[in-house]
Amino acid sequence: MTDEPEQADDARRPAESPPLPPARFVDLSDDDRGDLGTVVVRDTHGAPDWEHADDDRLPVALLHGWTATADLNWFRSYPEVARQRRLFAYDHRGHGSGIRTPKRFRLEDCADDVIAVADQLGIERFIACGYSMGGPIAQLAWRRHPDRVAGLVLCATAAVFSGRRAERWSFLGLSGLAALARVTSEQQRQWLTEQLYLQRKADSWEPWAIEEAASHDWRLLLEAGSAIGDFDSTPWIAGVDVPVSLVITTNDQVVSPRRQTQLFELIDHASVFRVHGLHDACVAEADHFVPALARALDTVDPS
Repeated sequence: MTDEPEQADDARRPAESPPLPPARFVDLSDDDRGDLGTVVVRDTHGAPDWEHADDDRLPVALLHGWTATADLNWFRSYPEVARQRRLFAYDHRGHGSGIRTPKRFRLEDCADDVIAVADQLGIERFIACGYSMGGPIAQLAWRRHPDRVAGLVLCATAAVFSGRRAERWSFLGLSGLAALARVTSEQQRQWLTEQLYLQRKADSWEPWAIEEAASHDWRLLLEAGSAIGDFDSTPWIAGVDVPVSLVITTNDQVVSPRRQTQLFELIDHASVFRVHGLHDACVAEADHFVPALARALDTVDPS
């Protein structure tokens, strides 16, 4: 990369939102996978109020979970992580301001997107830190680009998400809804948004968070749910050859602690940090989650 990415004005962010790292436009139009357009990336590099502590430390890609956005997932973590090291974060395909594409959602494409963004930011090696769906994306980024991913931090996530019959039927249902979302009108897509997400969040989330969620492309998100159900890294994740830390959410009602522990058991050199919280512990239990995340990053990159 030769030129500094253009700074984004962050107009989509309401004034009442929490403090967030500066946003910049990153152009992926020259990516060899086709014209992916422009993504909005949070990046603390060169931002006076978000200076990272040490240029010698590995940067970290913060990869958010399903139906969230980078900001919704990480806004409570941004300040502490930025004190340690450079961070970058952006919305995955179909989420928030993420890439829109007529192609079917694939976790493998999301993993390649991480590398494409890092390329444009001039970042050679980094830690991939994934929460929930971000965990499979981080795992796949290491598998597909082992020379670029120097460490993994896997939070509230698993090696496989669908095993029991009820779980398989749930993900099959998401596949059907995704097919419906491909053909429904804008009014019907808005109904999907309200019924499947906003209605169950509106009572507890601030207006800025609801506005973030309202920008999702629900066809892609529903396909993402199906992709998560199909994901299974158990045949190969034991071969990971970089430092790994796990943050396990012990009361998680979405990704069971049993599945999270199974991932830990598959990686014999992994470190583990436990947070007593539900699947939204990154926000609801931030006082416990954020220090655990900071220790997990330090364990992967103690320099």
